[in-house]
Amino acid sequence: MNQLLPVAGPRETWRAFGAEFARMPRLSTIAAALLIGAAASMLVAPWVLGRLVDAVIAGAGLDEVIGHALVIGAASVVGGLLTAAGAAVAARLGETVVARLRERVMDRALHLPTATLERTGTGDLVARAGDDVAVVANVLTGGGPALVNALLSVVLTAGGLFALDWRLGLAGLAAVPGYALAMRWYLPKSAPYYTRERIVAGERSQAMAGALHGAATVRAYRIEADQVGRIADRSEAARDLSLDVFKLYTRFSTRMNRAEYFGLAAVLIAGFLLVRYDLASVGAATAAALYFHRLFNPIGFLLMEADTFLQVNASLARLIGVANLPGRATPPVSSEPVDSGLEVVVREHRYDGGPAVLSDIVLKVAPGERVALVGASGAGKTTLAAIAAGIIPPSDGDVALGGVPLADLGEERVRQRIALVSQEVHVFAGPLATDLRLARPDAGDDEMVAALERAGAGDWFRALPDGLATEVGEGGHRLTSAQAQQLALARLVLAGPAVAVLDEATAEAGSAGARDLDRAATAVTEGRTTLIVAHRLTQAAGADRILVMDHGRVVEEGSHETLRQAGGRYARLWTAWEH
Repeated sequence: MNQLLPVAGPRETWRAFGAEFARMPRLSTIAAALLIGAAASMLVAPWVLGRLVDAVIAGAGLDEVIGHALVIGAASVVGGLLTAAGAAVAARLGETVVARLRERVMDRALHLPTATLERTGTGDLVARAGDDVAVVANVLTGGGPALVNALLSVVLTAGGLFALDWRLGLAGLAAVPGYALAMRWYLPKSAPYYTRERIVAGERSQAMAGALHGAATVRAYRIEADQVGRIADRSEAARDLSLDVFKLYTRFSTRMNRAEYFGLAAVLIAGFLLVRYDLASVGAATAAALYFHRLFNPIGFLLMEADTFLQVNASLARLIGVANLPGRATPPVSSEPVDSGLEVVVREHRYDGGPAVLSDIVLKVAPGERVALVGASGAGKTTLAAIAAGIIPPSDGDVALGGVPLADLGEERVRQRIALVSQEVHVFAGPLATDLRLARPDAGDDEMVAALERAGAGDWFRALPDGLATEVGEGGHRLTSAQAQQLALARLVLAGPAVAVLDEATAEAGSAGARDLDRAATAVTEGRTTLIVAHRLTQAAGADRILVMDHGRVVEEGSHETLRQAGGRYARLWTAWEH
């Protein structure tokens, strides 16, 4: 099972989230002022109505009644305008925060070590960059301002209630134990469900991504039903979690209504007693009841949206967990490789504590030497190539380039000096020139054309309608598997690494174009230190030295002719290949 990417703790999550708002103090202050003003303006109507009740009891005339009504109307208009302006500014603030958070997540994701992505898979990352960002964005740009407005309304209205009469304010507190008990009952039960729901969503995305990426294999082995079953299993798990939360939510609503009943009853009884004994006016008691009743909607909204808060918290924790991953550190340059010689020592290598897949391997590739790895599937060739390329570190071992350990060089400098070309080549959608410049952004047109020619791509390149400007990839000119491999080899030429590792880089050519692609691979690596995972023995035959692997160990080593004459494993493989 793939390991998931880290999830931030609550304190780390909200500290990082708050820091995003702190980066925009002016906009945050304006949004806060508008929302506070909107919430405060809504307190005017109940207070004026209370004053109006007292005025009517005292025998006020029509003019005074109309004056009170105009104040209520004006306060409502001002409140509406402030609410709209506050929501607009808050939405803009939220959009900016989400955009920056998304950029941080994508920046860290694109700079994750390849070994980390190998362990975690892409499904969890896709779920975070897609589903989790959508959850946070919907709240910040949609319900976020409403949540803040509701919170401010509760605080300011409660303050207004106490300002009318502290005894009425204390009566209103009768609802607090009911609300607190409801939240205490609900939150501990529902929070784990939301965390599990996001994890299940990541597992579902991983299952879908795996099925789609391996669609050809799935169809070849006719295991569509198994793959659909895995996706359905994860979907059913997410559905069951949602239903469980809904049941809790319904019971939670009942507890909230009960708290509101006790609170309003307490305010009305206290108001009646205070008026009866001339300790408060009828208007004050009326305003208090209206204030408390006005708390129903914002408190209910806040408590009813507690599940939204929990979802946002879970999604934010997953996003911050990626965003706070350490950036790609570049160690100080203590020394530079003296040459392009590669030395790999793997005493043992295991995947996640599993059985040893490599043991007792010492591989030395001299500057400019071509070394081929051959052996049956599962012999450990690809793993050794990945270790040599610095893609994954050995469990117990060392890799050095020109006498300098790769760990001392740092990942960025390793990528500049060692290039891995595998049989899985992605052609990015866009102009061909843009795709080529992935290897070297400053490459000129002549250099790109020369690289394509050297990689054996000249014939099909010259047939393109717009040359380097031709749109390739999805939605454009579709390259064949062999052409995509030649494109990858052209990138290698432009990148100009000291060491090239070809992991079955010509395997997709098929029998028809295999010889041409092999010649292209030889041409682009000429004079370059090269390690080849040979898919065909003809690739190994042209190497300076061949290592024969079996069950994670090197069992034979030598040149093509030496190994043929030795009559061992390689000789038997070659004989079978020829026939």
